[in-house]
Amino acid sequence: MGGTPVFAGTRVPLQTLLDYIEGNDTLDAFLEDFPTVSKEQAIRFLESAKAALVERVA
Repeated sequence: MGGTPVFAGTRVPLQTLLDYIEGNDTLDAFLEDFPTVSKEQAIRFLESAKAALVERVA
């Protein structure tokens, strides 16, 4: 995908999950639309993003 970060083993960009959340969609809606992404992958990404944000702000 030209250097775009994606969920491992998929062609789904990480940004797509953030776009869903920004658009007030649920994690379940994202997972339903992108079945190649596991719930564990999505949660792991969100937890990593949260930790990076908290570390940056602190």
